[in-house]
Amino acid sequence: MDLHPQTATAPADRVPRLQKFAYGIGSLVNNLLGAAIGMMAIVLNLGLGMDPVVVGTLMALPRLVDALTDPVMGYISDHSKLRWGRRRPYIFFGAIASGLVFALLWQLPAGYGENFYFWYFLIGANFFYLAYTVYATPWVALGYEMTPDYNERTRLMGVSNFMGQFAWVAVPWFYAFMENDRFFPDSVTGARWLAVYVGLFVAVFGLVPALLCRERMQAIAESEDRAAEGGSMLRGLGANLAAFFQGFLATMRFGPFLLLCGATFLVFNGFMLVSAFSSYVIIYYIYGGDKDLGAQLMGWNGTLSAIATFLVILLTTWLGTRIGKKKTFFIATGISVFGYLLKWFCYSQTHPYLILLPTPFIAFGLGALFTLMGSMVADVCDFDELRTGQRREGMFGAVFWWVVKLGMALALALSGYALNFTGFDVALGGGQSEQTLFLMRLLDVGVPALASLLAIALVAWYPLTEAMARDVRAQLEQRRGKAGAPSST
Repeated sequence: MDLHPQTATAPADRVPRLQKFAYGIGSLVNNLLGAAIGMMAIVLNLGLGMDPVVVGTLMALPRLVDALTDPVMGYISDHSKLRWGRRRPYIFFGAIASGLVFALLWQLPAGYGENFYFWYFLIGANFFYLAYTVYATPWVALGYEMTPDYNERTRLMGVSNFMGQFAWVAVPWFYAFMENDRFFPDSVTGARWLAVYVGLFVAVFGLVPALLCRERMQAIAESEDRAAEGGSMLRGLGANLAAFFQGFLATMRFGPFLLLCGATFLVFNGFMLVSAFSSYVIIYYIYGGDKDLGAQLMGWNGTLSAIATFLVILLTTWLGTRIGKKKTFFIATGISVFGYLLKWFCYSQTHPYLILLPTPFIAFGLGALFTLMGSMVADVCDFDELRTGQRREGMFGAVFWWVVKLGMALALALSGYALNFTGFDVALGGGQSEQTLFLMRLLDVGVPALASLLAIALVAWYPLTEAMARDVRAQLEQRRGKAGAPSST
């Protein structure tokens, strides 16, 4: 393999380190919000005694609403003509709203039944995901436009993904924190306080990308909008609706983009479908129902995964700029499949910490996924502009995550059914049947391994190369005039 970049990145195309850091802080906030609500949901089952199917439904329904609002927010962001930019005002106010609503969401009052908690959480979670969309969709789009260079995009996404992994260092310890008897009388009280800390962090640090990052493509996007609108800067409601659906359908029909969506859907949601199973296997198979010991091992497993992912991101970023994004995806995802299969042989009641052995290999899957996919979607945005004459990073980012979130909603909904399918009964504690424990382990290994193999098959059809991307950029600059320095907004 040729391990040297084909083309050097021009100084004007490099993203300043401060802006890379600021965008990475946004990734930390984004990951923390998405991961925290999923990890803390275990309290609804183990703390409040809610049925796993009900909990899965609670996790899925708001995600479905979230997925539906993403493309709308993407369209709004793409076509906003605010003084402070297309992205940054939404990031600013979305961070504050997300932090506040998240803190309120987990202030679950004591002494009520399952029906009350269901509606309380369902309504609150929908408000949370609406605020989260206002923050996350423009933040994703901002990253796609910060540099036009093929390899600098990989470096930017590498920094972003690297910093975002710090959320995964903390989140695996959330259950241990909430369950700690020295701090709280029960895990539900622990969840209340933890949500306040998370909300404050999000409301403060979520502002960083809005304050420090710059939007490179705002002037170009406004010029293309004027051309598309015949020189007018205003659209009526009917025209906006027509333009929204036209852009949405055009995005969904773009073959290379759909391949990236499909691969991400498989790798990420294959993991999400059984993400809780590792916790249940550790608690009920390895430790016979001991939640405290299980929580500690879950914490160490998550921490090791996060540390390994840091190294994976560095390697993926370096390798992606040497041998190409597609080949790097094959290597990284293949290693993760090996890790999932190895996991089967590492479930041990006599040597519990053996389960940590496959973790660094499994980390290659998600560690490489969002480093490479973010960079590849940014390339797709250029191809789309050449094809349609419009910059639509917001729509592409929104539809990308729309597909992922629809899958996530399905995965979270099915996870409760899958857990019930194994025969798990929380009332039995450590007395789960042998068949239940076997099925838990089988699904925990088999589902993500098979999904990752299918993702490799999809990416094999992805046609875009570095040479093609650079040719597209040259054509765009010839057509619109060479992109200038980043906007001062």
